[in-house]
Amino acid sequence: MDSPGQWRGEDLILRCRVKPNARRDAFAGVHGRQVKLSLAAPPVDGKANARAIAFLATAFAVPPSRVQLLRGASGRDKVFLISAPLAIPESLQLPQR
Repeated sequence: MDSPGQWRGEDLILRCRVKPNARRDAFAGVHGRQVKLSLAAPPVDGKANARAIAFLATAFAVPPSRVQLLRGASGRDKVFLISAPLAIPESLQLPQR
């Protein structure tokens, strides 16, 4: 997988590098095989993970229940599953389905 995202049927696997304690939630570009994700939440008690799920749900136009953290709960490198996203942010360089 050379891109930060990979399609599995209708679902998107997204690799992210998370920067907590940012000024605001935002995509901060693509670096290699990861999307850089800035989050305005501290990395304690799962707050950054919850904020990432909420941010990705909004960005991909799905309810938060359709965004799942697959790997990286306690680290900066994370892998998310987004079930059947309805929108793809233009700023991300993701492969076509």
